[in-house]
Amino acid sequence: MTARDGIGQPWGTRTPYARGERWPVRVDSHFADGVHPGEVDAWVRTAAVLHSNGDGMDLAVRDGRVVGVRGRADDRVNHGRLDPKDLFAWQANHSPDRLTVPRVRQDGVLVEATWDDAMGRIVDHSKALLDDQGPGALGFYTSGQLFAEEYYTLAAIAHGAIGTSHLDGNTRLCTATAAEALKESFGCDGQPASYTDVDHADVIALFGHNVAETQAVLWDRILDRLAGPNPPALLCVDPRDTPVARASAVHLAPLPGTNVALMNSLLHEVIEHGRVDHDYVHRYTIGFDELVRQVAGYPPDRVAPVCGISAGEIREAATLLGQADRLLCTVLQGFYQSHQATAAAVQVNNLNLIRGMIGRPGAGVLQMNGQPTAQNTRECGADGDLTGFRNWANETHVADLARLWNLAPGWIPHDGPPTHAMEMLRLAENGKIRMLWVSATNPAVSLPELRRVRSILGQERLFLVVQDCFMTETAELADVVLPAAMWGEKTGTFTNADRTVHLSDKAVAPPGGARPDLDIFIDYARRMGFRDKDGNPFPPWNDPESAFDAWKAASEGRPCDYSGLSYDQLRTVGGIQWPCDAQHPDGTERLYVDGHFPAQPDYCESYGRDLTTGDPVDADRYRAMNPHGKAMIKAAEYLPAREAATDEYPFMLITGRTLYHFHTRTKTGRVPQLVKAAPEVWAEISEKDADQLGIAEGDLTEIRSPRATVHARARVCRIREGVVFLPFHYGYWDTGDPSGRDGQRAANELTPTEWDPASKQPLFKTGAAAVRRLAPCDGPSSAPTTTASAPTSPGVPATEGGSHADVDES
Repeated sequence: MTARDGIGQPWGTRTPYARGERWPVRVDSHFADGVHPGEVDAWVRTAAVLHSNGDGMDLAVRDGRVVGVRGRADDRVNHGRLDPKDLFAWQANHSPDRLTVPRVRQDGVLVEATWDDAMGRIVDHSKALLDDQGPGALGFYTSGQLFAEEYYTLAAIAHGAIGTSHLDGNTRLCTATAAEALKESFGCDGQPASYTDVDHADVIALFGHNVAETQAVLWDRILDRLAGPNPPALLCVDPRDTPVARASAVHLAPLPGTNVALMNSLLHEVIEHGRVDHDYVHRYTIGFDELVRQVAGYPPDRVAPVCGISAGEIREAATLLGQADRLLCTVLQGFYQSHQATAAAVQVNNLNLIRGMIGRPGAGVLQMNGQPTAQNTRECGADGDLTGFRNWANETHVADLARLWNLAPGWIPHDGPPTHAMEMLRLAENGKIRMLWVSATNPAVSLPELRRVRSILGQERLFLVVQDCFMTETAELADVVLPAAMWGEKTGTFTNADRTVHLSDKAVAPPGGARPDLDIFIDYARRMGFRDKDGNPFPPWNDPESAFDAWKAASEGRPCDYSGLSYDQLRTVGGIQWPCDAQHPDGTERLYVDGHFPAQPDYCESYGRDLTTGDPVDADRYRAMNPHGKAMIKAAEYLPAREAATDEYPFMLITGRTLYHFHTRTKTGRVPQLVKAAPEVWAEISEKDADQLGIAEGDLTEIRSPRATVHARARVCRIREGVVFLPFHYGYWDTGDPSGRDGQRAANELTPTEWDPASKQPLFKTGAAAVRRLAPCDGPSSAPTTTASAPTSPGVPATEGGSHADVDES
């Protein structure tokens, strides 16, 4: 067990290994001052909840408090390693400003209240709206950090008990495109590949995925392959100069918004040079001929000026992809948060399909998640999907869920597509949604065009309920605030980006009157008097394990089958990948190994959408197109972004994350080590652009869009010219003005209210901006303060000083 510097050495020391070998164990740990591992009262099993990697770990408990963490050597995901947030963020549980009692708005001010008073207000308001306006007056906006049991309960309450279609998660902001792209290509959500494919790949292509920052332990794994014999070659597609870019054999830095053009050109070259597995394409896919016709118009010489890169770079990347024996592709927000998000992500799926790189060790695609439990939001039906990857447009699927819930089939709303988050905001803005319940997320900082968001959430006619651990910017606007338990203070399961399910046991009691989210949802259901068609309480479960058993039954026979799992099993095994059923009692490492896909018309989760318009495909058209349920190769035309750079706004603005923080810093902003590492917002600008504008490192700059202005210290670096980057984490709760009235800190003040037509994921990567210098540097740069380098190994050049400011494009 190694106690290490998780800030100065975020990726730790190297443990090299060769292709096909098992990744060596390295157990990381961190403890509170004065605590020795031998003095711990108990070790409690859990996994990481501040990124999507799912690192298995144990919480150290002494005297009823969490006092440290250690990685689990037996866990299939991390083999003992922990990233900086894993090592330090548990300290947020002890923050003195935790919410411990409910609050209600009285005479315009939030005051402390009893649980009976707070829940009574919510119930009274719910019943009045249901009687007066019906289920459509109620909306629910949840998180990517709750447990599966909580999402499933929320879905049952919203869709089943209330009958509203207004339920979505903040996963709409980060992984809606991952789900949609998988449905478009394979008929259903679910990652085909596994993290273990890193152990076998000879080429790893990362499309808009700065894994070094978003999933640091997975980057550990890649670094260890790079340090070993026969390392894989990396391809990085990212307009920023990141640790991944610097370790790559080929780095493409296209202009934001041109991903479809780039992918079409790469596909053109792979096809043109005979790198297609025609036998695989013929046997297992449809749509190849249309792809050939579409990409014929995208030779590198034509695409190069569109993307702002050279034709030679495109050809070099295509050669790497085309000659790979085992190609692993990963995708994240650099592709997902753009105007053609689904179209671009689907082209990556197309690449793997035409090369026959699906279902083999080292060969597959990972449409990555951005949050720890985003996969559960989608599986359980808390993000606009129907529970258990069922198909909203398939009457048989809806009837099956109604049977499972013992409800009348017509009660579950399915007369149209479910309401996505941005549409829910519009409905709240025009008064159709009159009550919005926000759980474990902070939309007053994370959504685009924040001035508009705050005005909507602050409407007097909107009854806003916020369920959280802290008084966030969103909670400041609420009519009722409910104090929730955090990770480590409750029990439940969650699933990472490669389908690995972990159990997180309760280690300590929540502070004061804070309650687990599951308890809050069930309390609401009981107070509302929800009943099934036989008059029994609905939902019928009462605690985490009974909720998990109910979820297992809901998933049985569906692609995300949990029926073979149990709490007892998850307490003894270091993560199990679904599907786990009678045929696969130990889980399933990778999907589609036999070339069969969950795309049959009667079984698929979705009939798909038009990638350009977002219009749904109907059942008859889908059945005629794909009667045998093959994988679908879908071509897409490149369309320029609507908001392009102009003389007034000459930069393209992209926002994203840093290694040391998560989302709006509700937790990580209360952890001393992480705050010191990245204390405040900054702006990345290229050396050439900075020189032309007279900007030096650390200067105070103004970044202005057609919507708002943000002030940030400059970080002059090797981001591509014409692009400016801001991390989106920095809100207002720690500025003395949590209302956000100063409007000069949160990056999403600047971003537009637009979304991808298919996935409905907002655009954080295709807005225009202007930059100017306001004042000289008056001290240390506002970028993350560490100066450590990436570990040096064969094929992995050391990074320059300050590399930990390199923020992912997600």
